[in-house]
Amino acid sequence: MNFKNELAAWSKLVDDALDRYLPKADEYPTTIHEAMRYSIFAGGKRLRPVLVLASTKAVGGSVEKALPVACALELIHTYSLIHDDLPAMDNDDFRRGRPTNHKVYGEAMAILAGDALLTLAFELIASSAAAFSLDRVNLVTLEIAQASGSRGLIGGQVVDMLSENQAITGDIMEYIHRHKTGALFRAAVRAGAILGGADAEQLTSLTNYSEQMGLAFQIKDDLLDIEGDEAKLGKPVGSDVKNQKSTYPSLYGLEEARRMADKAATDACAELKIFGPEAEFLRSLMHFIINRDH
Repeated sequence: MNFKNELAAWSKLVDDALDRYLPKADEYPTTIHEAMRYSIFAGGKRLRPVLVLASTKAVGGSVEKALPVACALELIHTYSLIHDDLPAMDNDDFRRGRPTNHKVYGEAMAILAGDALLTLAFELIASSAAAFSLDRVNLVTLEIAQASGSRGLIGGQVVDMLSENQAITGDIMEYIHRHKTGALFRAAVRAGAILGGADAEQLTSLTNYSEQMGLAFQIKDDLLDIEGDEAKLGKPVGSDVKNQKSTYPSLYGLEEARRMADKAATDACAELKIFGPEAEFLRSLMHFIINRDH
């Protein structure tokens, strides 16, 4: 398997589907649809939708049928980034090398674009009932809703904001990152596995994989904010320091943070031991995440 080629192929599959599912830019009212598309097609890595597809494939399910749910995860992720960049939140001017949504369309339209993407995500999930049993779709809907709400992504964001300018414990740090970042990774993997018909052992294995992978991803993100190349990252480095946020490097030091990331990556791959070559992409994806430079 050529990992980079497969990742590129799946990313293109997701991009093509997103283009079909999103309202066209010239559909009235045009400004909101332009704003939605502006952030969706700003060059993301599509890790969350790819995780849905890879998990579905790992348990023998249909990648094509899982596409609406995969795209829903990308819509939710992008909505969270639009809102995260707002002046009331992280107040960022650039995302993926381009001006942030509110810098182009204004704060009100950026808020509405995020709201619209979140709403469309659940429309896509509901639409998958034509391809899967209602039981599976209901389970996936619950999974993604919980991961997106105050017990998931939003909860992590809240604790992150309340923790600015404060010395926090390792437990609080872990809560922030397992919810703000890890919750959507976990939901993506579990949703794909559920849609693909995973048995209990497969679902447990993939869930554990996703949790360790999400942790490794976040620690690597923290490291890149210190050590990364601004041109490759597409945003200024040092934003965590600027916003006085606690991170794994600030709490544990650079060397220990690197060790923690490597351990999480190793543990993630170990969780896939019940799978054979059908999970090779997931193993390679973990290596890609831990070694990425942006």
